[in-house]
Amino acid sequence: MNFEHTEDRRMLADSLNRFISEQYAFDARDRIAKSQHGFSKEIFQQFAELGVIGALFSEADGGFGGGGFDIAVVFEALGRGLVVEPLLGAVMVGEALSAAGTDAQKEKLADIINGVTVAAFAHDEADTHYERTRVATKAERSGDGWVLHGAKAVVPQGEQADLFLVSARTSGNVDDEAGISLFLVPAKTAGLTVRGCPAIDGGRVAELSFDGVKLGADALLGAEGQGHATLERAIGRGVLALCAEALGAMEAAKAATLDYLRTRKQFGTLIGSFQALQHRMADLLLEIEQARSAVINAAAAIDTGDRVTRERALSAAKFSIGRIGALVAQESIQMHGGIGMTWELPLPHYAKRLVMIDHQLGDEDHHLQRYIALGKESGKEVAA
Repeated sequence: MNFEHTEDRRMLADSLNRFISEQYAFDARDRIAKSQHGFSKEIFQQFAELGVIGALFSEADGGFGGGGFDIAVVFEALGRGLVVEPLLGAVMVGEALSAAGTDAQKEKLADIINGVTVAAFAHDEADTHYERTRVATKAERSGDGWVLHGAKAVVPQGEQADLFLVSARTSGNVDDEAGISLFLVPAKTAGLTVRGCPAIDGGRVAELSFDGVKLGADALLGAEGQGHATLERAIGRGVLALCAEALGAMEAAKAATLDYLRTRKQFGTLIGSFQALQHRMADLLLEIEQARSAVINAAAAIDTGDRVTRERALSAAKFSIGRIGALVAQESIQMHGGIGMTWELPLPHYAKRLVMIDHQLGDEDHHLQRYIALGKESGKEVAA
């Protein structure tokens, strides 16, 4: 496997890192994250103009990338800057549109890539505990269209979204894989209520309530009751994006900690010269490299045609990121001492983001169980 990025990806990474360092300093990011909107529409538009969103999509969809390593490059840079703009929703909703959309539905991709449309992924519900097939929100036929009833929880940047991708059950029991359908719901649809609140790691999230939301026949994405495969593809892209974002945050936390160890003195001596701290830092560096390897493996596997190989690599990466991210957060703060807990310092904000990434799209326990289950599934296929 070639671990070197292409020239185009290196140029994208350099320009994105430079833009974030110049325009998205911590003070600016903190102000944006705490704002009424939870992100900056101006910055989001600038990301689109830089081609950052376009890099997340294939040429067939109007972008110029779309591969696993394109996603990894972009989100690692976003993680370094603690960026709160809604690019995760763009890549997940965009993947679903690309995989299952009609020609008319795919026309929405252009506005997503250009930053005109803010898209949000609305699948999680209050009691699902990361189980992808557990969907209680219902969609019933009404003439040629549909009527939605139910609720979705913790939708990132849901208040400012223009378009939601919503999962709903059209048949079967609440935990069945079959019977899940996907719908495109404009934010201004009658009967849809959006209630937002601040997220613990910056930005805002929202709860969606569907009270007899009427949709036309063209709102259905893909075949009725067969949305699980598309849902899995969209979540897979989101998992890779989160893993790469966490890697960028780890690198930033590592750099801040190394800088602190090289400048902070105790008893007239740089604390970086203490052997105990050197050992702890060396262990941390090894763990971060392991996290990088997991992200590379997931990025390489996401475009493979074999579902089990792809999903196992993604779950392995998410498990590794959850475990290592918590370790990086803890060790970085402890090696800083009391100052590591002050809100004025960027470090605790990186620590919060690393902890919360573990809880998005399945935590480490969930993905460990999923990795084991996929392994058993693969064994059965080989035996057959």
